Amino acid sequence: MNVDVVLSGLEITICRIIQPDNYNFSTGRGIDMALRTKLSFACTTVFFIAVVICSGCVQTEGSEEKLLRVALTTGPDTGGSLDPSISWEGWPMRRTGIYETLFSYDENMNLQPELATGYKQLNDTEWEIQLRRNVTFHDGTIMDADAVIYSINRVLDPSNSRSSEYSFIKNVYKTDDYTIVVETNESYAPTIFMFTDTIMSIVSPDAENLDTEPVGTGPYKFVSFEPGASIELVKNPDYWGKAPKIDRIIIQYSKDAAARTLLLKSGDVDITRDVLQSEYAALEADPDTNIVSKETLRTYFMYINEGKAPFDDVKVRQALNYAIDRQEIVDTALEGVAGSPAAGIFPDIMPWNANDKIEAYEYNPEKALELFTEAGIKQGSDGRLYYNGKPFTIEIQTYTKQAAHQPMAEVIASQFERIGITTTIKIAETNSISADAVSGNYDLALYSWGVAPVGDPDYFVSSHFLSTGTYASTWLRYSNPQVDEWILEARAETDKEKRTKLYDMIQEQVQNDAVLVCIAYKKEIDGLSPNLKGFEIYPNEYTFITKEMELA
Repeated sequence: MNVDVVLSGLEITICRIIQPDNYNFSTGRGIDMALRTKLSFACTTVFFIAVVICSGCVQTEGSEEKLLRVALTTGPDTGGSLDPSISWEGWPMRRTGIYETLFSYDENMNLQPELATGYKQLNDTEWEIQLRRNVTFHDGTIMDADAVIYSINRVLDPSNSRSSEYSFIKNVYKTDDYTIVVETNESYAPTIFMFTDTIMSIVSPDAENLDTEPVGTGPYKFVSFEPGASIELVKNPDYWGKAPKIDRIIIQYSKDAAARTLLLKSGDVDITRDVLQSEYAALEADPDTNIVSKETLRTYFMYINEGKAPFDDVKVRQALNYAIDRQEIVDTALEGVAGSPAAGIFPDIMPWNANDKIEAYEYNPEKALELFTEAGIKQGSDGRLYYNGKPFTIEIQTYTKQAAHQPMAEVIASQFERIGITTTIKIAETNSISADAVSGNYDLALYSWGVAPVGDPDYFVSSHFLSTGTYASTWLRYSNPQVDEWILEARAETDKEKRTKLYDMIQEQVQNDAVLVCIAYKKEIDGLSPNLKGFEIYPNEYTFITKEMELA
């Protein structure tokens, strides 16, 4: 077929190609890598110019449509559902600009009202939240107290897999159409912060099927979704806040960093999130690309199965921490640009971190061997470590949804091997790793978490260090009565200075107990078209598309 382009009334046939059946010039969909490799370089170059012309600036009456093209790593992945109350689907849905929450964080992690206008604490267990007026959902339904209570109750429902995270809520009721009261079972300091969680996105109570047709209040409205491939959005002309400046957005999903980076370099997208790290220097020097980077709240760390010998011995866990060269991991697995060595679980940008007080595990293989010996793991004449007369072996499980995990695991394995630990790596799906962890059938598991997505330390601390916490009681098998006491006290304490002291003590103690192996803090690196303005990296990683963004 011929591909024709009209420029100022001039019709030009640019090349002859075989068009894929699913290609659509108005959306830019359907150009796969196989097709591109079949085209000659010259034809491909001219072809992409045509695509940019056809999809980037669509002619409308008297104006040009502003189309933003985005490449992200992953999108909704729970059976293709777009419902923000399911598992962690709120994260990719928040990134689209479809949904909003009662409160949110700005790019500097300052708390700000969103669909709420304010709050006040009535007593130890009641919080009053004032709601924003004159807000409508994308389907025209009014956003009011009933809609908010409906959305919250969807999360509190026992059938929701994450309902236990909100078990602190006893009741939610309205005092008028734009005021609700949240009643907690006991004093719970992070109450307001928990309403920044994307699972608490406010949805239209009149929506027919939130799995397939998301209906929120955000600056952008849903158009279509292709599971695992893309999502399309249009601006919300009735948005309650500052009018969005982009007409249409197409987000493509690809786990391949090289492919995402190629899309940016070829001009096929305006934003690529997490560019290929090895291309960082070249992209930074490219005048046609803007590179932006920022530390996030994501920490790379390893779970340790403390329910299995010899990992139940604190000396073994400390030895593992001393055996790791975190700077080498950053320099190799993260190419020296996409992170920094970790001290404790909270990154330096997290206001609640105690990194200036805790003692970081510096790389010290001699100290590691000394601790192993004290724990009964001794070096043989062949230089290998032995436990109970057999080679001391460790299996590291991890997954590849985060691109850095596998190369990190490989570097860690090589570092363990240096001191005589026989180490293997198992790459698996997260549900498989979780099943092994819960059943106690694992040694170490390399993960990464946004450790403070709601901006409060209790989110991670209670789940990982409180003996009854979800991960403490199953994955880690960790229990320290003193830590439990401090956590429960910190959760109830509303005085920030007193809470800070408690969380400092908690972080110091779990560091001494070597509950986790903290490895690195992630830095997000995004590539932008020079025509894009108003883009910011948010450390929480789930705010992405915003009304401030515009194409020059």
